[in-house]
Amino acid sequence: MFDRLQEIENRYIELEKELGDPEIIGDREQFQKIAKEHSDLEEIVSKFRELKQNKNQTDETRILIQDSDPDIREMASLEMSKLTENKERLENAIKLLLLPKDPNDDKNVVLEIRAGTGGDEAALFAADIFRMYSRFAERKRWKLEVLSESPTGIGGYKEIICLISGDRVFSRLKYEGGTHRVQRVPETEAQGRIHTSAITVAVMPEADEVECQIDPSELKIDVYRASGAGGQHVNKTESAVRITHLPTGLVVQCQDERSQHKNKSKAMKVLTARFMDAKRQEHDAQLSAERKAIVGSGDRSERIRTYNFPQGRMTDHRIGLTLYRLESIMDGDIDEISETLRSHYQAMALAGQG
Repeated sequence: MFDRLQEIENRYIELEKELGDPEIIGDREQFQKIAKEHSDLEEIVSKFRELKQNKNQTDETRILIQDSDPDIREMASLEMSKLTENKERLENAIKLLLLPKDPNDDKNVVLEIRAGTGGDEAALFAADIFRMYSRFAERKRWKLEVLSESPTGIGGYKEIICLISGDRVFSRLKYEGGTHRVQRVPETEAQGRIHTSAITVAVMPEADEVECQIDPSELKIDVYRASGAGGQHVNKTESAVRITHLPTGLVVQCQDERSQHKNKSKAMKVLTARFMDAKRQEHDAQLSAERKAIVGSGDRSERIRTYNFPQGRMTDHRIGLTLYRLESIMDGDIDEISETLRSHYQAMALAGQG
């Protein structure tokens, strides 16, 4: 591992020199590419340099342990314990940093929330979960743009799709995909009985235009008059757009904007994200059972979490995490859940590497 880390540090030093090269500074695209690689290596190089410093201090302390003065030997022994502990901490951090990075971690996210079993209560819970992610995005200073929505008359959503943009959004939200279950007494329940409802959440990395080239000849694009609230334009303008990808049967429609062009643009964002997600799932399906155990199957039908309102409890079933602060979680305070999930899957990946 030490030799590999030395190679990484050498590459980091080389990149630092390139960033000071006037010719490269003048080439914006190349400069940004080199700056990103330099930034990606910065944390691991910093930890490696700490590890080298620790090694030098350990060598010096080992000599002092042999000193004739008992007080010096005692002090050196205590120092050695601290250095050993710090070395283990640094090595564990470096092992995590050396894990293969998910190429999608830096990407924005197309988030889809759909009401499942439970009728109106499921639709209301879909709205609650959308608000939870919206508040989380606010805390992270991410931008959220609604791409498509199918509201119900009582404040819920049959479906809502949004684009969340910002720093490493996918890395923080990628473990949110799956079935979310709620247990609570609906407002319409006269006898105070607890109902169980469910929604599904899909988290898809936003597809880059370069990596997702959909042949326009494979698309069927229909325009029609929007329905529902929206003013006079609803009955006069064919602004709503439905796009069908003929080879896969994927269908996306959008009618939220007054402009047909804007609706088409939003619908294409959703379609390309779904297309890339389908390709990714197809690829995952071909992986070995061992790898699936490491990274998880990502099966959306899997019940991942339960929100129990009478008990004020949230339980993530994948890692057995239970928190009794449901109110703050529903207000977007989900950092602890996100970090615990990330640590869990990192530990599984390390175990898989032996």
